[in-house]
Parts: sequence; C-alpha cells; structure tokens
Amino acid sequence: MTPAPTRTSGRPVVLVVQHEADAGLGRLQPAIEAVAQLDVRRPDRGHALPATPAGYAGVVVLGGSMGATDDDVAPWLPATRRLLAAAVEAALPTLGLCLGAQLLAVATGGRVERGAAGLEVGVVPVTLAEAARDDPLLGAVVARGGPVAAVPQYHQDAVTRLPPGAVLLASGERYPHQAYRLGDRAWGLQYHPEVTATDWAAWLRDGHGAVAAAGLDPARLAAAYAAAEGDLAGSADVHATAWARLLTAGSPTVQAS
Repeated sequence: MTPAPTRTSGRPVVLVVQHEADAGLGRLQPAIEAVAQLDVRRPDRGHALPATPAGYAGVVVLGGSMGATDDDVAPWLPATRRLLAAAVEAALPTLGLCLGAQLLAVATGGRVERGAAGLEVGVVPVTLAEAARDDPLLGAVVARGGPVAAVPQYHQDAVTRLPPGAVLLASGERYPHQAYRLGDRAWGLQYHPEVTATDWAAWLRDGHGAVAAAGLDPARLAAAYAAAEGDLAGSADVHATAWARLLTAGSPTVQAS
C-alpha cells in the first residue's frame, strides 16, 4: 500500500509523476514549491504510484520518450492514466506536459497517435485561442506576451482527438492541439515550459540521430534555445505561478466555450 502524503506546516502536497531522469519539473519547480510540498514519484525507478490522488492538492505528470499507450515499455502507464482520470473527476489542479498531456487525453476519452507531420523539435510558435484569454492558466501567458507564444517542443506523437468537453487553448502550424483544458482545473500542454537548458541539451544529444534524420540541425536548435532562454524562463514562471495559485485558491471561474 502506498502511504498517504504527509504535510509539514499545513502546506498542500503536489504529486509529481516523473518518467525519466532528464524530464523533471525543471523551470516550474520554484514557483510550485514556493506554495506546496512536492511528492516526486519515479515509477521508472520502482516508485509506487498511489491508487488515487486522495490527499493531494494537485497532480503533475511530466514528459518522457515512451508513448501514451506503451504499457509494455512503461508498465506504470495504466496507473498513471487512472490517476489523471481520477484527478479530473475530483477537480484537482492537474497539469500534463507533453507525454503527460497525451496521457491525460487518453485517460479522459481522447486519442493520441503517431504524428503524421513528423518530429516537432525546437522553439516553436503556438497561437493562443480566444478561450485562452480568460483561462486560469494561459490567461497569464496571453497577458504577458499576446496571442502568440514561442515554446519548446520535442515530440512526434500527438493528440489527434481532444477528450469530450475539452476546450482548445492553443494551436500550432504542424500540430493543432497544443494546449487544452478539461473542466476548470486540468490542463494538457503539448509543449515543454518546464525544460531547462541542461535537459534540452541532453534531449538533443540523446535524440541526435532522429533529429538529424528529420532534416533538423541539432546545433541550430541548441542555438535557438539559447537565444530565447530569457523569454523561456519568464514564460515558465508565468505558467508555474498561475498553476500554483490554484493550489491554495478556490475553484476558479472560466468562460464557457
């Protein structure tokens, strides 16, 4: 049996599911950790996942190189999908990033497939939908930089059908489902606001063959990230601060879409 989360000083506890060593909470960690304790589980290292998110104030599921239904490769994925579905049902603040967004989609009735447009890697612009302006998470992103945001991307699998009731919040030229919301407290982001310069370098290094085969230059991708790093750090802080605010606030009100 997985022990219930423990609190110190009455601080809320956030469950973080991390799939790989170089895919951590990264740039999002300081703002979230400022208001909450983190219970980071590494199922790839044998850490058990709780059967339900009961006792947690929020759930974050991070990225990884496996697919959202690669249960043979990552046998903890069914438990992760169940956790995400339960978190949405319980109206907990929930955040899925890249693989996490894909797992959230599958867990709640959407579809994820190998992306027909190929590998998407780099600092890529996404267009924020009108619905994002009043969104509890992405409204802050729109307020900071307007309706187009440059975000780090590294994926080929993609959400090809949103879950029933999901609100599309951001689209890209290559893949249309870049951000969505379920209810008023759960988000899936296909992009990586969290990725640090160190992890980005590791992704490019480890995926060099696939990146080059896709006709992309790893050195140029690294340089583009370095040039945008200040803006990416600011964007990450905006994302994290807006999401962390939900951990200590009542249920937000969002515009129907």
